[in-house]
Amino acid sequence: MKPVLSLLGRYALTLCLVAASAFVALTAWNHYERTPWTRDGRVGVDVVQIAPEVSGTVSVVPVVDNQYVHRGDILYEIDPERLSLAVSLAEADVEAKRQDMIVRQATARRHNHLKDVVSQEAAQQSSGAAAVASAAYQSAVVALDLAKLDLTRAAVRAPVDGYVTNLRLRPGDYATAGVTKVAVLDAASFWITGYFEETKIRQIRVGDPARIMLMGFDQPISGHVESLGRGIDNSNDAPGHLGLPNVAATFSWVRLAQRIPVRIHIEKVPPGVELAGGMTATVEILASAVEAGASKRP
Repeated sequence: MKPVLSLLGRYALTLCLVAASAFVALTAWNHYERTPWTRDGRVGVDVVQIAPEVSGTVSVVPVVDNQYVHRGDILYEIDPERLSLAVSLAEADVEAKRQDMIVRQATARRHNHLKDVVSQEAAQQSSGAAAVASAAYQSAVVALDLAKLDLTRAAVRAPVDGYVTNLRLRPGDYATAGVTKVAVLDAASFWITGYFEETKIRQIRVGDPARIMLMGFDQPISGHVESLGRGIDNSNDAPGHLGLPNVAATFSWVRLAQRIPVRIHIEKVPPGVELAGGMTATVEILASAVEAGASKRP
């Protein structure tokens, strides 16, 4: 009798273990299928590419790579000597144009008063010359304003609060107008992009709270869904040989879900967590928000 009971006990224990394993596996599968989460997340940040508006030799670089700067701080300065000379030259040109305008306007007034002595053609010519001189003077004034503006732009300043990045600029380098020499990461612009399988998108709503875990930190970051991506690249659209469609071969019984980018707004960063663009993150849309937010989709 005892061997039979012992055998039944073993069977019962085995069945209990199998049932428990099946329950755990089913629970894990349901969580995987129903809870939107992904380990394919990235930290994003706006990068401001800063280029000088005037060309010249860099004279001063008061910042270092990765330094935090405030809006308006000087990042580097271009030698202002040539720009100062341009201002002086423009000032001299303004004065010359002003004197010429005064002389021609006086001549035009004199000819107008001497209509009986001066021919009509001469009067018209003097009036036209006075108008041309006035326009030349106004043009010189504008050129002076531009020269002064260029002089103020010799100092290149940070447009936002953020971090200097990839600084490869030294005194003596030549800066060309319109060519980026330094970039600043906008400290107030960090966000998370989670790439979710398309089968999970139907459970994600704009405004749903999210929990983010960075690979290098244990503290969770809170946020919410800001927007959902509306398109990804289709490799089949690329033309192949002779301009014909280049359609990738697939297996009918295996279909891989595409990943759709979902932008997550960061609400609070715990103390000690340092964000950097490109970091890897795990993103989870909280289950309670998924169930309660069925009507949030615009």
